[in-house]
Amino acid sequence: MARPPSSPRALAAARGDIPADLLLRGGKVLAAATREWVRTDLAVCDGVVCGWGPRDADQVVDVDGCALTPGLIDAHMHLESTKLWVDQFVAAVLPHGTTAVAAESLEIANVAGVPGVAALVEASRLLPFTFGVSASSCVPASPFESPGASLGPEEIGVLLDELGAIGLAEVMDFPGVVAGDPLVRAKIARAGYRRVDGHAPGLAGRRLDAYIAAGVESDHEGTTLEEAEERRRKGMWVFVRQGSASRDLAALIPTVARHGTDLVALCTDDREPDTLLDVGHVNDCVRLAVHHGIPEVDAFVLATANPAAYHGFHHLGGLGPGQQADVCVFDRLETFEPAAVYHAGRLVARQGELVAGAVPRLAAPTALRDTVHLGTPPAAADLDHCLAPGTRVRVIGVSAGTLSTANLELQVDDPEVDLARLAVVERHRATGRVGLGLVSGLGLRDGALASTVGHDAHNVTLAGARGPGGPADMAVAVRRLAELGGGQVVVRDGRILAELALPLAGLMSDRPLGEVAAAATRLQSVAAEVLGVTIPAPFMTLSFLGLSVIPRLRLTDRGLLDVEAFDLTSLEVAPR
Repeated sequence: MARPPSSPRALAAARGDIPADLLLRGGKVLAAATREWVRTDLAVCDGVVCGWGPRDADQVVDVDGCALTPGLIDAHMHLESTKLWVDQFVAAVLPHGTTAVAAESLEIANVAGVPGVAALVEASRLLPFTFGVSASSCVPASPFESPGASLGPEEIGVLLDELGAIGLAEVMDFPGVVAGDPLVRAKIARAGYRRVDGHAPGLAGRRLDAYIAAGVESDHEGTTLEEAEERRRKGMWVFVRQGSASRDLAALIPTVARHGTDLVALCTDDREPDTLLDVGHVNDCVRLAVHHGIPEVDAFVLATANPAAYHGFHHLGGLGPGQQADVCVFDRLETFEPAAVYHAGRLVARQGELVAGAVPRLAAPTALRDTVHLGTPPAAADLDHCLAPGTRVRVIGVSAGTLSTANLELQVDDPEVDLARLAVVERHRATGRVGLGLVSGLGLRDGALASTVGHDAHNVTLAGARGPGGPADMAVAVRRLAELGGGQVVVRDGRILAELALPLAGLMSDRPLGEVAAAATRLQSVAAEVLGVTIPAPFMTLSFLGLSVIPRLRLTDRGLLDVEAFDLTSLEVAPR
């Protein structure tokens, strides 16, 4: 849909017949189309920019040479990864200049289906923010996952036609897309004129050709410059991601230096609450892009005009007449922290703080509570591999800064290797199903970590020490998660050392950012200092070990999965 026309009153202010509501005087305005800063005043009326240049206004704010940019837009993110309910998320990111996001709703959808997504959409409409929700294409992500709900073409139609979803979210079943699976094709076709986002790590050559030809238009899973360049050459959008665990901006941003800003936007994908508190949101991506040599104007284009153009946010992404007056006022571009933020012409944040009353507090829906259904929680014996000494096993290898894993073969009792127990417990339908595996790279020496955040089916994911006490601590951890109604915990010697309650779908808190971030930081510090965990963002890393569509080796409640073969495999390696 094209940008709606402005009100008669805004047109009158544009002509100069009546005063504007607001005049930001003496700034330099970002003109994305001509890649320049234009020294001019910016006038606002009825929530939209009504013109440039001097004119009368009811309120005049002298910005004294500040840089004025459109509000920042996240091209792809998951609200649930921030662990915040939507009002607290908006309160957290508005002071950093983010005024719009394209949100993939598959986390809530995997737990609570269409009603869960509807609750999110309804809540977001009450906030001073543009919260574009995409219709999840892969719930579940693959046949190897066990979610609480599933979405077919009919449910996707409800999200698109009745709830106003902005497009079809990341199509993760890339083997199905490439093979021409009829159900996947039906989901893509259901998007109609709307955008179709992708999720195809490592896909290249003819298989990438088939993926794009099937209708997929973007990808945020690229981790190498070669991947980004091939996608752009073939007409695919590349969303450059800088999350908490997956930090790909440094590797990918040279494509902008080489070939310009076309078909590129910035995204955060998955950011932990402490990351939001410590370094910010999309403004941090802009900061890093400039740090890696991208001109300021181009970096802002990647975070404003480009994501707006891709997602059809025609009223956003620029500061021309008729566009919504979402404005960031930067007094010092070196920090990339706005001195003031306006949403639809209304001041919502100043000097890094939310304006009182700008974001209403919303009660989280009761439908998202009580979603952890284990039946009888697993005992320690259910979480023990019972492998004989000397057994060679397939091990998931993890590394900092990437979501991809290695497919390792190690000896289960080799004292020289970093090895921990891994389990995924089905938590939606009380089936009692448990998948067992092993992981290397966490640095976990003692105790256990556990989380109900487990992409994308969000079953309980546990990591425990490989010693004899590991299964007992894992059993304590999963019982505590059931008591909390979802969350994350650290356990040692049968005691809960740190926890973060996430009672909303087992994914989010209803508490403010500061409280959630403090609990998340304590989880990580206790995991490192007491359990020996060495990998950064261990809970984010843990949460992705069950995602069955990212190479190479994963674990779900149904067992160990070789993603490249797209089939279950055995934990034990057959003797040669």
